[in-house]
Amino acid sequence: MGVRKDAAVANEHGARARHRMSPSSSNEPDEELMRALYREHAGPLLAYVLRLVAGDRQRAEDVVQETLIRAWKNAGQLNRATGSVRPWLVTVARRIVIDGHRSRQARPQEVDPSPLEVIPAEDEIDKALWLMTLSDALDDLTPAHREVLVETYFKGRTVNEAAETLGIPSGTVRSRVFYALRSMKLALEERGVTA
Repeated sequence: MGVRKDAAVANEHGARARHRMSPSSSNEPDEELMRALYREHAGPLLAYVLRLVAGDRQRAEDVVQETLIRAWKNAGQLNRATGSVRPWLVTVARRIVIDGHRSRQARPQEVDPSPLEVIPAEDEIDKALWLMTLSDALDDLTPAHREVLVETYFKGRTVNEAAETLGIPSGTVRSRVFYALRSMKLALEERGVTA
């Protein structure tokens, strides 16, 4: 009985809406038609769509809104239809839900961004790039200059400790460090590193 009454009410309201959209009126659907569609069909359509979207109310409301907008835009088609417009609305709503489901399936699954926190920070990457550039520049130095820089700057030894380790006088270590640093500066500048 409820369905028949609904169909009869929809037919009556649909006839009024179709009358408002008669050829004598403008080609654009009026606001009253949209209000009538909403008043007559939004509630039942929302209940139907809620079942289709597993109770996601926000999504269901979006689908109902899109369905009613499409009905409003296709008022000319609805005017030619006989009987209730609800079957048309239900079909459109179902297709919108299906299209939304398909588009979500086609799109890559979104992931939780928290594992990105484990990836080295930009500072660590910059540090690694700097060390690679430094190592490359060290390769441009003579073996004698490279040895004194490694002993003094990288191993942290004093001039006297480096001299003892390398078996050369401390004055020679100082001199080589001086010239090695000049050569290193030039090698780094060639690689785009400025002080």
